[in-house]
Amino acid sequence: MAGKGAKATSAKATEKEKGKKAPASRSSRTGPQEDPAPKKDVYQLFAEKVRDNKQLESRWAIMQETRVEYFRGKDFTTFIKTHPEVREILGLDKYMEAEDIVNTLLSKNLVIRCDRLWKTVRPGKKKLSSWPAHLEIHQEQVFTENDGFYAWMFLKRRTLWQTILSFVWPLFALAVCLFPVYPYQCKIVVLYSCAGALLFIVSLLLLRAAIFGVLWVLLGKRVWFFPNINAEETTFRELLRFWPEKDEGERPKWTSRLFYATVAVLVILLLRHHAPDEAARARYQKKVSNIIDDVLEWSPKLALSGMMDKHAEDNATETGNYTSHAQPTIEGKTIDAVEDVDADETQDSDVDVDAGETQDSDEHADDMRTRSSEP
Repeated sequence: MAGKGAKATSAKATEKEKGKKAPASRSSRTGPQEDPAPKKDVYQLFAEKVRDNKQLESRWAIMQETRVEYFRGKDFTTFIKTHPEVREILGLDKYMEAEDIVNTLLSKNLVIRCDRLWKTVRPGKKKLSSWPAHLEIHQEQVFTENDGFYAWMFLKRRTLWQTILSFVWPLFALAVCLFPVYPYQCKIVVLYSCAGALLFIVSLLLLRAAIFGVLWVLLGKRVWFFPNINAEETTFRELLRFWPEKDEGERPKWTSRLFYATVAVLVILLLRHHAPDEAARARYQKKVSNIIDDVLEWSPKLALSGMMDKHAEDNATETGNYTSHAQPTIEGKTIDAVEDVDADETQDSDVDVDAGETQDSDEHADDMRTRSSEP
């Protein structure tokens, strides 16, 4: 009985304590509470971290008219084995295998499995390209290590450098448009800088083509230094890659190499034969120099002064045309009236002369008759 009484007493005390604490809990509930911020998925963080890591080799390709970045399954497996620290962000799933991790990424639509668009070997090649430039979505969205390509399906975080460039490009375009109003010295710097950059690019392309032609004719090897310099879809780092890719094509026949070498020599001789002479080159150089001088010497002040001079010349021309159409006067009489008077005077003088000549001829005839009548 004593035990039951003690239990009842303790139960009542507990209820009293709950009753005392209840108002405090109600007041805390009625007070403002901030909802906890939604946590980002650990696999999303893991995918962003892996994509930003330069140790995982990746390339860019076109998939359904969209430019995507993708990696290979075997490279991902090697990356996970050599860099176990990147899996720490997964928490309890950090001990998962690479296959399970990629399958989870596929289920969360963070990556998508792709396949090469062209599955046949191109003419002149021994095997398919290791990094195809065109992809399509694979029907089976499961991880395979050997022949699997996986494209990232989320937008990459914008870096600080990209943010700065997004503000610089509009300013650069505006600066190009304002080139005519630059001071003369700035125009000189811009002109020679652009000309030097253009000359460097053209020289690099010609040297690259010459090296390729010589090695292809002599050794039958396809060696392109700066292999991505003409690529339309590539990153800046891949664009500046110097070493050529491994030649996977068949070695060309010596007959084809000899034929193309002969054609190249004939083209060079033909261009040399029809090259312009010194006089033609001098005329062309003078013409180009005049054009460049006109561009460099142009300024808003000269343009405004030229417009004013042209306006003054137009006014002078209009005034001259007006005075040329008006009839000038001489002492209050127009030129037409003076000409009429002169014409009348001339006509009168002509009539007087004719009359005088007629009278003289009549007198001469009378004299001749008189002499002939005398004995």
